[in-house]
Amino acid sequence: MDIGAKIKELRLQRGLTQEELASRCELTKGYISQLENDIASPSIATLVDILNVLGVSLRDFFDEDKEEKIVFTKNDYFESTNGKGTNIWLIPNSQKNEMEPIILVLNEEGDACLDRLPFEGEEFGYVLEGRICIEYGQFSYIAKKGESFYIDGKREHRIINKNKGRSKVLWITTPSNF
Repeated sequence: MDIGAKIKELRLQRGLTQEELASRCELTKGYISQLENDIASPSIATLVDILNVLGVSLRDFFDEDKEEKIVFTKNDYFESTNGKGTNIWLIPNSQKNEMEPIILVLNEEGDACLDRLPFEGEEFGYVLEGRICIEYGQFSYIAKKGESFYIDGKREHRIINKNKGRSKVLWITTPSNF
């Protein structure tokens, strides 16, 4: 981390000159210049004084923003089997997040289903291809391509492929639990 550059950035954001910052910290303008040009290093106490004037905590000052990956491509996806179907994991390590999106691929009718035990959470699905049956408690619902469904996870439920070919569902669970 470039401490001097960060002090200068904060000082400029607040519209202060080196002289004004120095005066408020009881330091010299020359010392502030040396800090900003990485010629000198401040003691912890001096850095805390400077940051107090700039309105930034020590923790926030050293907390570096890391670029987060927000776009994922097919190269990031991975597949796993789920009963007689396949899960395509769209976000690597999504189990650490609040939501977990997958594409559920169910093979031919009568050959694939997904059984889900009760859990504290919710599920959303959008049928991308085919036709499925959702068994929820004592009720059954059909959803086909272009339709969506929403399930409270408190009951055991089951997704069954009702298509002659495969069915694909964009499936999002919160919290993640696949």
